[in-house]
Amino acid sequence: MASWNLVRSPLLAIFLIVAVDVLGLTIMIPLLPFYAEKLGASAEQVGWLIGIYALCQLFSGPLLGRLSDHTGRKPLLLVSQAGTFIGFLITAFAPSLWILFVARAIDGSTAGNLSLAQAYISDVTEPKDRAKSFGIIGIAFGMGFLIGPAISGLLAKYDYRYPIFAAAAMSATSILTTYLLLPAVQPAGAGKGISGPGGKRLSLVQWGAYAVYFRQPALASRLYQFFAFAFGFAMFIAGMPLVLERRLTWAGKPFGPEQVGYTWAFAGLMGIFLQGPALGRLVKRFGERALNRTGFMGYVCGYAALAFCHSIPMLALATFVTSIGGLVRPTLTSLITQATPREEQGVVLGLTQSLNSVALIIAPPLGGYLIERGWLTAWGLAASAVAFIGLMLASGSSDELRENRPTVNATAP
Repeated sequence: MASWNLVRSPLLAIFLIVAVDVLGLTIMIPLLPFYAEKLGASAEQVGWLIGIYALCQLFSGPLLGRLSDHTGRKPLLLVSQAGTFIGFLITAFAPSLWILFVARAIDGSTAGNLSLAQAYISDVTEPKDRAKSFGIIGIAFGMGFLIGPAISGLLAKYDYRYPIFAAAAMSATSILTTYLLLPAVQPAGAGKGISGPGGKRLSLVQWGAYAVYFRQPALASRLYQFFAFAFGFAMFIAGMPLVLERRLTWAGKPFGPEQVGYTWAFAGLMGIFLQGPALGRLVKRFGERALNRTGFMGYVCGYAALAFCHSIPMLALATFVTSIGGLVRPTLTSLITQATPREEQGVVLGLTQSLNSVALIIAPPLGGYLIERGWLTAWGLAASAVAFIGLMLASGSSDELRENRPTVNATAP
């Protein structure tokens, strides 16, 4: 696109789809640990609930991506959303913990909404608009984290299943939005034996071919940064509800879905500001690399603050600082695509989602292990240490190989 005009572009439909999808997801995030504990799960088992989802996604993600190169993004988005909807329904009626694991496996086996949405964005945008275009996913996440956790907390007061029904309703709405509003777009290069900007994905047995991207210094640095971001964030989202439950009280009772939901809502409010209208101006003034480093610094300090959080004011401060990390995803995703030939961008975007899945497989069970043993401070410091590695990579010489200047059209939306 030559200009940023969300209202007149297919990005409006993508924004609505991702926003509704994320709303369903964020309804579940503050609830799932408590819901699982009600079914008898330990903190470590809560981590594995997230890990099994990611493990199934790791296998299915490349397949969905490759299929979308031939069928287009829209049909596979519908398949992915239908799996999420079914997973939510099974979760709501799960009579035991193992059924809850089955529900998470079904959801993970069809999970691909975000990567398919990213591929669609890459299909319809020019490189100079890409950071801002990927920023709509950040806005959607911010709105989701503002509204979804609050809905979850309010409804969970009456019955833990009510928020899950709400999430299922959001998923059904997302399916309708995709079917009715999203224009079908032919992936660039489809049918010509080449990869377009959304590009082909490698199958599970071809992952060795990813190694070539780790031999390109500027790109490799950014891929390692992405893994550090994903690993720390996975520990954070999986462990924070359990840590707050064990450390803080409200009206004489341990923190529950309602209080955790309001905490996420506060973070979501910050995310809307940083990844919405402010992002384009910030990129224009400081550049994507500087904002990427700032985001990592937010995660380093925020996770460390959570490690020593024993009061609600400290929680508010830690949440505020951590929310600055929301700058990482849109800027780093844009930097990754800019360091990649256009015909290979789909493969590399698929690689980032595989890295995200690996992080989600490892980090939540690790966090659950620490929390189960009462090592709550170690949980926060471990997440902070991983984010610090990302910060060091973002500040390293290999990332200086590309010119340090903004590469997006950062006019105000």
